Amino acid sequence: MMWDWKYLLFVMLPGLAIGLWAQMRLHSAFHKYSQEPLASGQTGAEAAREILDRAGLNNVPVEEVPGKLTDHYDPTKRALFLSTDNYHGNSIAAVGVAAHEAGHALQHQAAYSMLELRMALVPITQFASAAYTIILLAGLFLGMMKIALPVIIVIFSIITLFQLITLPVEYDASARAKEQLFRLGLVRETEREGVSKVLNAAALTYVAALVSSMLTLLYYISAARDDRS
Repeated sequence: MMWDWKYLLFVMLPGLAIGLWAQMRLHSAFHKYSQEPLASGQTGAEAAREILDRAGLNNVPVEEVPGKLTDHYDPTKRALFLSTDNYHGNSIAAVGVAAHEAGHALQHQAAYSMLELRMALVPITQFASAAYTIILLAGLFLGMMKIALPVIIVIFSIITLFQLITLPVEYDASARAKEQLFRLGLVRETEREGVSKVLNAAALTYVAALVSSMLTLLYYISAARDDRS
């Protein structure tokens, strides 16, 4: 079933193409603006720290983590983690990414409803993602796809819902980041375009993930209908 031409043509190839396009846009924007130092000379860590402190989030640490673009905010630890390049870097890209992660901390502080919902769905989505491979393989190798398909559809509905909720969370964090960067005078007007391009390119990766999940879900729904006909 996984080698069904419909899966290859309508799910795998479009999903791969969209994902690669989004990654290319991200790496192109990040590479370009990581070469342009911020006029203020602040590093990503310093910018994130100032945004957090001005919001009264002095208890939220900003820590360095290894890897490239491994930046994230952990709501369970209430801590912000920046990749080495963005932690120490003073480029437009580094500060933009750092501010975006600080934006998630501001969402958490404000009890932003979509972030709260996303946090609630994390354990369910993690379980669904792990169960998917097991159920799919069991269905394929044991010849039980008719039984497995309804479960797989539920699983991908959960995954797709999670991706859908993630979009406004990410776009809102970017909006908060840009607002704070300019309100606090951390970024000049001439640097606005670079910050926007980096954050918009990063958001496209979440759009690509949503489209891929939706295509997969539609494929399984179509397959279930074909089995019933």
